[in-house]
Amino acid sequence: MFADKALEGLQESFGGLADMDLDLDLNTGTVTLFTTTIVLTAALAYRHLSRGKDGGNAPPHIPSTIPFLGQAVSFGTSPIEFLLAAYEKYGPVFSFTMVGKTFTYLVGSDASTLLFNSKNENLNAEDVYSRLVTPVFGKGVAYDVPNPIFMEQKKMLKTGLSISHFRTHVPIIEDETRTYFQRWGSQGKNNIFEALSELIILTASHALHGMKRDKAHIEVKNIFRKAIQKRRADPNPDDDMLQTLIESTYKSGRKLTDDEITGMLIGLLLAGQHTSSTTSAWLAFFLARDNDLQDKVFKEQQEVCGDCVAPVDYDQLKDMQLLDRCLKETLRLRPPIMTMMRMCRTPQTVLGYSIPPGHQVCVSPTTNQRLPEVWKDFDQFLPDRFIDPEVANSEKFAYVPFGAGRHRCIGESFAYIQIKTIFSVLIRKYKFSLVDDYFPEVNYNTMIHTPTNPVIQYTARSSSA
Repeated sequence: MFADKALEGLQESFGGLADMDLDLDLNTGTVTLFTTTIVLTAALAYRHLSRGKDGGNAPPHIPSTIPFLGQAVSFGTSPIEFLLAAYEKYGPVFSFTMVGKTFTYLVGSDASTLLFNSKNENLNAEDVYSRLVTPVFGKGVAYDVPNPIFMEQKKMLKTGLSISHFRTHVPIIEDETRTYFQRWGSQGKNNIFEALSELIILTASHALHGMKRDKAHIEVKNIFRKAIQKRRADPNPDDDMLQTLIESTYKSGRKLTDDEITGMLIGLLLAGQHTSSTTSAWLAFFLARDNDLQDKVFKEQQEVCGDCVAPVDYDQLKDMQLLDRCLKETLRLRPPIMTMMRMCRTPQTVLGYSIPPGHQVCVSPTTNQRLPEVWKDFDQFLPDRFIDPEVANSEKFAYVPFGAGRHRCIGESFAYIQIKTIFSVLIRKYKFSLVDDYFPEVNYNTMIHTPTNPVIQYTARSSSA
């Protein structure tokens, strides 16, 4: 306040000097100039000291005429358009208010570095996600425990997501897919998102030996407890995720309790269910919209696997390069998680801006993956952009559908295997097309951005009809 008033006075002084008669006494002019210099120096010094005390410049704040609610309506209606417009106007770091909370978004690779490279004690994940996931996963796991314990739990789960296990998962996923889609018949129209949601949960539960809140949570835990007890008594147990967790220990040497194993299995099962089913549904629509591309994917499947009923194995998945690129491009344009959030616990600095404790610091993969200066033809579905393996790594955090850093999704590899196996079966079984040329709008009313009215048309290919 002092600095602003001083600068206002300074402007008045200069204005007065400009209007003064040229015959002004030299001594008076000298005194005025000297006084002005002192005031200016003091004002700038005060501003500098104040800035240092506050920790630097605050990010640009998007104004709102609606108290408390802030930008909730504008953001909720079209979040990606909102963020891209804000980036263009305010730059890579900006803040706004929604429902009484301040959100600071980091857009682009350089700004996003703060979130992905931060320590949990500075930008905290549990403060944001614990209330969301603990009622589903249960106490004592994931975001309900201190971060070092969670990191140990993730390491245990990752041990069970190995190539040796993936090799056994592929035929399980293939069998579940063929069995499920027998009900579709040879042609028709159907809700592909609903079907893939059911199939994803079936394949994940079967492959991972691993379903919604409250009563359902209790029932699921009881099911898992019985399975755990039966497994502990088995002299020749299967080599799967359940056995991996039963045999795992913390650094302290303590084994996991039955409750912890149950919570981790539920978490592993549910964490990827909605994301994988959403991604799979969008992939189906992108292929249905482009007949030439779909035909190329089908041809690749014939070359890699054979006819429409030939089985698929793990090693063949690596040869499905076009399908792989289609999946990557789907994840670029429609990443299932629009925003990753952390609660700012300690003052943070990024690109010259200071973020105070209490802000929810956010990175939007969808926004980063649509920046026109990074992605050529950013709004087009062009899988072949990923022929160059460095495209996704041209800027470190330009492509982050599974996150990055210490909180990167451990299920990324399983998701690729699951979705590619399912589509190896589906593309050889059906030719997909849009219903009346309708390509779904994004449903922004859900946390995971699902397709609106996801009904697709399908016809069995001749050799499998």
